[in-house]
Amino acid sequence: MNAAFNSKTEDSPRTSPDVSLEARLEAAARVSAAHFERMLDYLSYLPASDIELVRQAWHYADKAHTNQWRSSGDPYITHPIAVTTICAHWKLDAPALMAALLHDAMEDCGITKQDLADRFGPVVADLVDGLTKLDKLHFNTREESQAESFRKMLLAMAKDVRVILIKLADRTHNMRTMGDMPRSKWGRIASETLEIYAPIAHRLGLNQTYRELQDLSFHYQNPWRYATLEKAITKSRARRHDLVLRVQNEIAAEFDRVNMSVRLAGRESTLYSLYQKMLRHHLTFAQVTDIYGFRIIVPTVTDCYTALGILHQMYKPVPGKFKDHIAIAKSNGYQSLHTMLVGPSGVNIEFQIRTEPMHIVAEAGIAAHWLYKSQGKQESLNTKWLQSLLDIQTETNDATEFWDNVKVDLFPDSIYVFTPKSKIMAMPRGATVVDFAYAIHSNIGHHTVSALINGEPASLRTELKSGDVVQIITDDNATPNPVWLGFVKTGRARSKIRNYLKTAAHSESMVLGETLLTQALREEGIAAIPANDEANQPLWNAVLLKANSPSREDLLTDIGMGRQAAGWVARHFMALLASQGQRPDAVLLSQERFASSSQRSRSTVALDGNSNASVRYAACCRPVPGDAVVAYLGRGDGLHVHNAQCINAKRLQATDSERLVPVEWAEDSSQKLYDSGLSVTIHNQKGVLARVATELSDANVDIRRLEMDDEAAMQTTELRFIVSVHNQQQVEAALRSLRRIPTVVRASRILPLE
Repeated sequence: MNAAFNSKTEDSPRTSPDVSLEARLEAAARVSAAHFERMLDYLSYLPASDIELVRQAWHYADKAHTNQWRSSGDPYITHPIAVTTICAHWKLDAPALMAALLHDAMEDCGITKQDLADRFGPVVADLVDGLTKLDKLHFNTREESQAESFRKMLLAMAKDVRVILIKLADRTHNMRTMGDMPRSKWGRIASETLEIYAPIAHRLGLNQTYRELQDLSFHYQNPWRYATLEKAITKSRARRHDLVLRVQNEIAAEFDRVNMSVRLAGRESTLYSLYQKMLRHHLTFAQVTDIYGFRIIVPTVTDCYTALGILHQMYKPVPGKFKDHIAIAKSNGYQSLHTMLVGPSGVNIEFQIRTEPMHIVAEAGIAAHWLYKSQGKQESLNTKWLQSLLDIQTETNDATEFWDNVKVDLFPDSIYVFTPKSKIMAMPRGATVVDFAYAIHSNIGHHTVSALINGEPASLRTELKSGDVVQIITDDNATPNPVWLGFVKTGRARSKIRNYLKTAAHSESMVLGETLLTQALREEGIAAIPANDEANQPLWNAVLLKANSPSREDLLTDIGMGRQAAGWVARHFMALLASQGQRPDAVLLSQERFASSSQRSRSTVALDGNSNASVRYAACCRPVPGDAVVAYLGRGDGLHVHNAQCINAKRLQATDSERLVPVEWAEDSSQKLYDSGLSVTIHNQKGVLARVATELSDANVDIRRLEMDDEAAMQTTELRFIVSVHNQQQVEAALRSLRRIPTVVRASRILPLE
C-alpha cells in the first residue's frame, strides 16, 4: 500500500497578509461566532455546564488560530467547529467535543500538551495528543514517519475510541471541502482516505461515514467516472420513480393489513459501490439491477422474522441472497436481516430488516455507545479489534511492521466459525486454522499441532469457511513454525508468531554465544566466563563498552548469531584481566592449544537435532547423526552445520577457518528426525516408482518430497527424494534396500562433492 498516513489533508493554516488585517480579523471573528452558534443547536443533549466547557474550548481555539486561514479563504477556526459539529451528531461527550475544537492547536499553534492539560484537564490533552503527528521526531524515511504517526493514532484510539471518531470527523470535513485544495493533491488524499480511513470507519461500524468517505474519495480520485455514473443514476432514478413508489405503497399496505407497525425507508446504492460492482463483475450500468433497496425498521427482533415472512410471500426471493446478521452479528456489531427479492418488472430489490436499536448501531457503529448513553441505554459493541491493536503493539516494536499487521484486519469481509462448544468466532475471510488458534488464545496458537474441521483432520494452512466447526489439537512441546508466517491472515497471529520466534532466537543464540565464549576463553587460559556479579561489574562494563553492546545478554546473543567474534571478546577479557595482574592458567592453555579435538569436548557445541535461529543444518548436504560434521559461524545468522565431505564445508575450511566451530552429535540426537537427500537412478519401467516407494517405507523412511526429470522417453530417469531419517545407519540401510531392486541403476546420498 502506497498511501500516506498524514494526520492532515489540509495545507498548514495560512497567515493573512497585512493588507486590511484588522478588518479581516473582525470579519473572521464574526464568522467564527456565527459558526459556533449554529453548532450549539446540536448540543442540546449536554447539560449547561458541559456546554460552557465547550464554549471555553472554542474561545481558546479561536484565539490560537487567529490570522490562520484555510485554502478556501475561510478563517481556519471554521474547520475545527465543523469537525465538532460532526462529533455532536454522534452525541459525543464534552471532552471529545473540546478535543475536536482543539485538535489542531498543538500541531499548528505552538501549544503544548501540558498547556492543554493545565487549561482543560489531562483527558482532553490526551485526546488532542493522540491526534497530533510526530513531526518533531527524526525518521530515516517519509514512510517510516507516516507509519509511526499512524501507529500513534491507532494506539491512542485503542485506549480511547474518541480519538478515531474525532479523526474520522476531521477527515470527513476535509474531504467535503477538498475542492478548495490544489487538484494535484486530490489523488493522494483520496487514495489515503479510501485505503485507510474508510476501512477503519467500516471496521468500527460507522456505516454512514464509511459510505460518504468512499463516495467523496471516488469523486476526487476519478472525477470523470464519478460524473458519468452520477448522471446515469440520476436518469435511472427518474425512470424508476414510479416503480419504487409502487413497491413502497404495496409494502406499506401489506403491513397495515397485518396490523404491524413499521418504518419504511428507501436506500440507494452509493456510486462507489456501484462502480466497484461494475468492475468486479464486468457489467455495464444498465446490467446492474440491484441499485435500490429498502430498510424496514420494526419494534422487536421477533417482528424482524415476521416481516421477512411477509415480504417473501409478496415477492419471490432470489436464491442464495438471504443473510441472517441478527443471529450471527458482524464483528463490528452490525445486526440486520438481508434478503434480495424480485420486484415488479423483474427488478431485484434488497431489503434490510432491523429494529430501531439495530438501525442506530448500523449507521453509527461504535459511536452508538454515546447515542445509547444519551437515551439512558447501554449497548455492548464488539470492540475486540481495538484491544487487538494493543496486543499487536506489545509484540511489535517496528512501526511499519505494526501497520503491516493492522491493515490485514482493516478490511471487513468476515466469516463465522464455531468452537466445539458452539461459541461463534468472527474471522477475516481467508483466515486459516492457525489464525483461529491464535484468536482463541496465544498459548493455544503457540502449541498447535493439528486440527479437526467438522470432525475431519485438516492441514493447519486450511482456509476456514462460514459454519465450520474447528477443534484445535495442541502439544505442550510444540512451538510456532516460521512457515506459518507465509499463510496466516490476521495481524494478531502474525505479530504473536513473530514475537515468539524473535524471543526464541534471542534465547537460543544467547546459549550458543555462552558456549562459544567459554570455548574461546579456555583457549586464552581462562576456565570460565567471569560471573555477572558486583565484583566483576567493572570488567563486564569495559568489555561491553569495547564491544558496543548494551548488556551481557546482548553480547552473548551477538556472539551466538555470529555478529561478534568470540575470540575477539575473549582476548579483550584476557587483556583486562592481565592489566589487573591475573595470568592465564598455563595447564589449561597448553591443554586447549595442543590437545586433540576429542580432548576438548567440554567446549564443543553439542548438536541435538533442533534447527533454530542459532543452529541450522545446511540444505546443500543435509547432515544426519553419524556423519562427520563441521560448523561455520555465519555473520549474523548463527551456526551452519555441514557434512564434512561437502564441498562447501571444505571451501569454508580453506578460506575462513577462523569462523569454524567444533561440534559433535549429542547422545540423544538420533531420537529426532532429519532431512536427507537421496538420488535414485532407475530404468523407466511400469511400477518402478511404486517399488522404490515401498522399499523406502519398509525401511521406515518417510518421503517428504520427490523430484524427477521430465524424461519419459529416456531409458533411465533420476529420482531425487528428500526423506526423514534418524541417523546415518538408517540412510545406509535404505540405500542397500534400493540397490537390491533390479530396475535401480544407482542409489546414493545427495552430497555436493568435488
